[in-house]
Amino acid sequence: MTPLRVLVTLALLGLTAGCAPQMDDLVAYTNQVKQTTQSRIEPYPEFTQQPAFVYSASEFRSPFMRPQRDQAPVVTQVKANCTQPDLTRAKEPLESYGIDALQLTGSFRSNGADWVLFKTNDGNLYQAKAGNRIGLFFGKIINVKNNSVIIEELVPDGTGCWQRKETTLAMGS
Repeated sequence: MTPLRVLVTLALLGLTAGCAPQMDDLVAYTNQVKQTTQSRIEPYPEFTQQPAFVYSASEFRSPFMRPQRDQAPVVTQVKANCTQPDLTRAKEPLESYGIDALQLTGSFRSNGADWVLFKTNDGNLYQAKAGNRIGLFFGKIINVKNNSVIIEELVPDGTGCWQRKETTLAMGS
């Protein structure tokens, strides 16, 4: 071996010996902390005994069950000689809208008949004349004027009969 090589090897050994960790003071400090520190764990809190809940609504319907219809539907007796709507006739398109969902938007005359235009709340446009059916209460257009329409409806009175009611629908300004 060459002397230069020996010198370099000895220098490297000296450097690595100087890099050895000096942990004696750290170990001593850790041991001292372990001996002087006392760990203290807090006790669990004391819980008071709660009284047992007594369920006293067992005779009522459970809120998780659908209600059952115990009562028979109320059937009203039809009185003799009172006004009744014709439930068997076919419905016209304007009978699927309530009067409040219709807006009178115009009128015109064609072949001697007065016609009116209704705009529905969903944007549809319908034409009608006297005699056409309209509204949810078996309404019938009985008179068409320039700026208004008179509608006769049948309104239930609660006793099994129906009462006639006239409604005037005017053109909006």
